[in-house]
Amino acid sequence: MEENAPKTPVNMWRRIWHFTLRVIKILALCLLFFGLTLCAINIYMCVRESFHILTPEEAMEMDADCIIVLGAAVWNGDTPSPMLQDRLDCGISLYKGGAAPRLLMSGDHGTLYYNEVGTMLQYAVDNGIPAEDIFLDHAGFSTYESLYRAKYIYGAEKVIICTQTYHLYRAMYVGDMLGMEVYGVPSETREYAGQMYYNAREFAARIKDFGYCIFWPEPTHLGDPIDLNDSGVITH
Repeated sequence: MEENAPKTPVNMWRRIWHFTLRVIKILALCLLFFGLTLCAINIYMCVRESFHILTPEEAMEMDADCIIVLGAAVWNGDTPSPMLQDRLDCGISLYKGGAAPRLLMSGDHGTLYYNEVGTMLQYAVDNGIPAEDIFLDHAGFSTYESLYRAKYIYGAEKVIICTQTYHLYRAMYVGDMLGMEVYGVPSETREYAGQMYYNAREFAARIKDFGYCIFWPEPTHLGDPIDLNDSGVITH
Protein backbone atom coordinates (compact mmCIF):
# COMPACT_ATOMS: atom_id res chain seq x y z
CA MET A 1 0.00 0.00 0.00
CA GLU A 2 1.27 3.49 -0.88
CA GLU A 3 2.00 5.77 2.06
CA ASN A 4 0.37 8.83 0.49
CA ALA A 5 -3.19 8.92 -0.73
CA PRO A 6 -3.48 9.43 -4.48
CA LYS A 7 -4.09 13.02 -5.60
CA THR A 8 -7.54 12.45 -6.92
CA PRO A 9 -9.69 15.38 -8.14
CA VAL A 10 -11.83 15.01 -4.99
CA ASN A 11 -8.84 15.42 -2.67
CA MET A 12 -7.53 18.38 -4.66
CA TRP A 13 -10.86 20.18 -4.51
CA ARG A 14 -11.06 19.47 -0.77
CA ARG A 15 -7.67 21.08 -0.20
CA ILE A 16 -8.66 24.10 -2.29
CA TRP A 17 -11.89 24.41 -0.29
CA HIS A 18 -10.09 24.30 3.07
CA PHE A 19 -7.54 26.88 1.86
CA THR A 20 -10.35 29.14 0.65
CA LEU A 21 -12.09 28.88 4.01
CA ARG A 22 -8.90 29.92 5.79
CA VAL A 23 -8.50 32.94 3.52
CA ILE A 24 -12.13 33.94 4.08
CA LYS A 25 -11.72 33.66 7.86
CA ILE A 26 -8.55 35.77 7.81
CA LEU A 27 -10.20 38.42 5.64
CA ALA A 28 -13.27 38.43 7.89
CA LEU A 29 -11.10 38.94 10.95
CA CYS A 30 -9.20 41.75 9.23
CA LEU A 31 -12.45 43.46 8.25
CA LEU A 32 -13.81 43.02 11.77
CA PHE A 33 -10.65 44.53 13.25
CA PHE A 34 -10.78 47.41 10.75
CA GLY A 35 -14.44 48.10 11.51
CA LEU A 36 -13.87 48.00 15.25
CA THR A 37 -10.95 50.41 14.86
CA LEU A 38 -13.13 52.90 12.98
CA CYS A 39 -15.84 52.60 15.63
CA ALA A 40 -13.27 53.05 18.39
CA ILE A 41 -11.98 56.27 16.82
CA ASN A 42 -15.51 57.65 16.65
CA ILE A 43 -16.29 56.66 20.22
CA TYR A 44 -13.00 58.06 21.49
CA MET A 45 -13.57 61.41 19.77
CA CYS A 46 -17.15 61.75 21.02
CA VAL A 47 -16.39 60.73 24.60
CA ARG A 48 -13.29 62.92 24.80
CA GLU A 49 -15.07 66.04 23.58
CA SER A 50 -18.39 65.48 25.36
CA PHE A 51 -16.87 67.09 28.45
CA HIS A 52 -16.44 70.37 26.53
CA ILE A 53 -20.08 70.72 25.51
CA LEU A 54 -21.76 73.58 27.37
CA THR A 55 -25.24 74.89 27.86
CA PRO A 56 -25.78 78.47 26.60
CA GLU A 57 -25.82 79.64 30.22
CA GLU A 58 -22.45 78.03 30.92
CA ALA A 59 -20.99 79.47 27.73
CA MET A 60 -21.85 83.01 28.86
CA GLU A 61 -19.17 82.67 31.55
CA MET A 62 -16.35 81.63 29.20
CA ASP A 63 -15.10 85.05 28.01
CA ALA A 64 -13.83 83.48 24.78
CA ASP A 65 -11.82 85.20 22.06
CA CYS A 66 -14.57 84.52 19.54
CA ILE A 67 -17.62 82.45 18.74
CA ILE A 68 -17.04 80.31 15.66
CA VAL A 69 -20.12 79.67 13.54
CA LEU A 70 -19.40 76.90 11.05
CA GLY A 71 -20.92 77.16 7.60
CA ALA A 72 -23.57 74.95 6.05
CA ALA A 73 -25.69 74.98 2.93
CA VAL A 74 -27.17 78.20 1.54
CA TRP A 75 -30.37 77.97 -0.50
CA ASN A 76 -31.24 80.07 -3.53
CA GLY A 77 -27.99 81.98 -3.26
CA ASP A 78 -28.82 83.99 -0.13
CA THR A 79 -31.04 81.99 2.25
CA PRO A 80 -29.54 80.03 5.16
CA SER A 81 -30.64 76.40 5.25
CA PRO A 82 -32.41 75.37 8.48
CA MET A 83 -29.18 73.83 9.75
CA LEU A 84 -27.20 77.00 9.06
CA GLN A 85 -29.91 79.25 10.48
CA ASP A 86 -29.82 77.34 13.76
CA ARG A 87 -26.04 77.71 13.95
CA LEU A 88 -26.34 81.43 13.30
CA ASP A 89 -29.09 81.88 15.90
CA CYS A 90 -26.93 80.06 18.44
CA GLY A 91 -23.91 82.26 17.73
CA ILE A 92 -25.95 85.47 17.76
CA SER A 93 -27.55 84.54 21.07
CA LEU A 94 -24.17 83.80 22.66
CA TYR A 95 -22.71 87.07 21.35
CA LYS A 96 -25.61 89.07 22.75
CA GLY A 97 -25.22 87.22 26.06
CA GLY A 98 -21.58 88.26 26.34
CA ALA A 99 -19.89 84.90 25.73
CA ALA A 100 -17.38 86.57 23.36
CA PRO A 101 -16.91 90.04 21.85
CA ARG A 102 -16.84 88.88 18.22
CA LEU A 103 -18.17 86.29 15.81
CA LEU A 104 -16.02 84.34 13.34
CA MET A 105 -18.15 83.07 10.45
CA SER A 106 -16.31 80.32 8.59
CA GLY A 107 -17.67 78.76 5.43
CA ASP A 108 -17.36 78.07 1.74
CA HIS A 109 -16.90 81.04 -0.59
CA GLY A 110 -15.00 79.12 -3.22
CA THR A 111 -16.82 80.58 -6.22
CA LEU A 112 -18.41 83.87 -7.19
CA TYR A 113 -21.85 82.27 -7.21
CA TYR A 114 -21.78 80.45 -3.87
CA ASN A 115 -21.08 82.48 -0.75
CA GLU A 116 -21.92 80.95 2.62
CA VAL A 117 -20.14 83.60 4.68
CA GLY A 118 -21.77 86.50 2.84
CA THR A 119 -25.19 85.08 3.67
CA MET A 120 -24.11 84.50 7.26
CA LEU A 121 -22.89 88.09 7.55
CA GLN A 122 -26.14 89.53 6.22
CA TYR A 123 -28.21 87.36 8.56
CA ALA A 124 -26.18 88.44 11.60
CA VAL A 125 -26.32 92.15 10.68
CA ASP A 126 -30.08 91.87 10.11
CA ASN A 127 -30.31 90.49 13.64
CA GLY A 128 -28.55 93.42 15.22
CA ILE A 129 -24.87 92.38 15.30
CA PRO A 130 -22.46 95.26 14.55
CA ALA A 131 -20.58 94.59 11.30
CA GLU A 132 -17.23 95.39 12.91
CA ASP A 133 -17.69 92.49 15.35
CA ILE A 134 -18.19 89.94 12.56
CA PHE A 135 -15.12 88.34 10.99
CA LEU A 136 -15.47 86.27 7.82
CA ASP A 137 -13.32 83.31 6.87
CA HIS A 138 -14.02 82.81 3.18
CA ALA A 139 -11.85 79.68 2.93
CA GLY A 140 -13.50 77.48 5.54
CA PHE A 141 -14.04 74.69 3.02
CA SER A 142 -14.11 71.99 5.69
CA THR A 143 -14.31 71.70 9.45
CA TYR A 144 -10.59 70.98 9.63
CA GLU A 145 -9.73 74.02 7.51
CA SER A 146 -12.06 76.29 9.50
CA LEU A 147 -10.39 75.41 12.80
CA TYR A 148 -6.88 75.42 11.36
CA ARG A 149 -7.41 78.91 9.95
CA ALA A 150 -9.09 80.13 13.15
CA LYS A 151 -5.88 79.24 14.97
CA TYR A 152 -3.20 80.29 12.50
CA ILE A 153 -4.84 83.11 10.55
CA TYR A 154 -7.11 84.69 13.15
CA GLY A 155 -5.01 83.83 16.19
CA ALA A 156 -7.92 82.44 18.19
CA GLU A 157 -6.88 80.67 21.39
CA LYS A 158 -10.13 80.28 23.31
CA VAL A 159 -13.24 79.64 21.25
CA ILE A 160 -16.85 78.58 21.46
CA ILE A 161 -18.14 76.63 18.46
CA CYS A 162 -21.76 76.69 17.34
CA THR A 163 -22.96 73.73 15.30
CA GLN A 164 -25.18 70.67 15.63
CA THR A 165 -24.19 68.09 18.25
CA TYR A 166 -23.31 65.34 15.77
CA HIS A 167 -20.81 67.74 14.15
CA LEU A 168 -19.63 69.41 17.33
CA TYR A 169 -17.49 66.51 18.55
CA ARG A 170 -15.25 66.58 15.48
CA ALA A 171 -14.97 70.37 15.38
CA MET A 172 -13.94 70.51 19.03
CA TYR A 173 -11.50 67.64 18.59
CA VAL A 174 -9.66 69.42 15.78
CA GLY A 175 -9.51 72.63 17.79
CA ASP A 176 -8.35 70.71 20.83
CA MET A 177 -5.56 69.02 18.84
CA LEU A 178 -4.52 72.44 17.53
CA GLY A 179 -3.90 73.53 21.11
CA MET A 180 -6.88 75.83 21.46
CA GLU A 181 -9.14 75.96 24.48
CA VAL A 182 -12.34 74.79 22.83
CA TYR A 183 -15.95 74.65 23.96
CA GLY A 184 -19.11 73.91 22.06
CA VAL A 185 -22.78 74.78 22.27
CA PRO A 186 -25.23 72.57 20.35
CA SER A 187 -27.36 74.54 17.95
CA GLU A 188 -30.10 72.14 16.88
CA THR A 189 -33.65 73.31 17.58
CA ARG A 190 -35.47 70.99 15.17
CA GLU A 191 -35.20 67.76 13.23
CA TYR A 192 -33.39 67.96 9.90
CA ALA A 193 -34.27 66.13 6.72
CA GLY A 194 -31.60 63.58 5.83
CA GLN A 195 -30.17 63.32 9.33
CA MET A 196 -29.28 59.63 8.86
CA TYR A 197 -27.17 60.61 5.86
CA TYR A 198 -25.45 63.35 7.86
CA ASN A 199 -24.70 60.89 10.66
CA ALA A 200 -23.18 58.37 8.25
CA ARG A 201 -21.09 61.04 6.54
CA GLU A 202 -19.93 62.35 9.92
CA PHE A 203 -18.76 58.86 10.93
CA ALA A 204 -16.40 58.85 7.95
CA ALA A 205 -15.41 62.51 8.45
CA ARG A 206 -14.27 61.81 12.00
CA ILE A 207 -11.89 59.17 10.67
CA LYS A 208 -10.57 61.62 8.08
CA ASP A 209 -9.96 64.42 10.57
CA PHE A 210 -8.45 62.01 13.08
CA GLY A 211 -5.85 61.28 10.42
CA TYR A 212 -5.46 64.97 9.57
CA CYS A 213 -4.69 65.66 13.22
CA ILE A 214 -1.78 63.22 12.97
CA PHE A 215 -0.24 64.50 9.73
CA TRP A 216 -1.47 68.14 9.76
CA PRO A 217 -1.81 68.94 6.05
CA GLU A 218 -2.06 72.65 5.28
CA PRO A 219 -5.52 73.93 4.30
CA THR A 220 -6.37 74.98 0.76
CA HIS A 221 -5.54 78.62 1.58
CA LEU A 222 -3.60 80.26 4.39
CA GLY A 223 -2.75 83.93 3.90
CA ASP A 224 -1.68 86.80 6.13
CA PRO A 225 -2.66 86.88 9.82
CA ILE A 226 -5.77 88.84 10.78
CA ASP A 227 -6.02 90.41 14.24
CA LEU A 228 -9.34 89.75 15.96
CA ASN A 229 -8.86 93.01 17.81
CA ASP A 230 -9.23 94.93 14.55
CA SER A 231 -12.54 95.64 12.86
CA GLY A 232 -14.14 92.65 11.19
CA VAL A 233 -15.12 94.84 8.25
CA ILE A 234 -11.65 94.29 6.77
CA THR A 235 -12.65 90.67 6.12
CA HIS A 236 -15.92 91.48 4.39
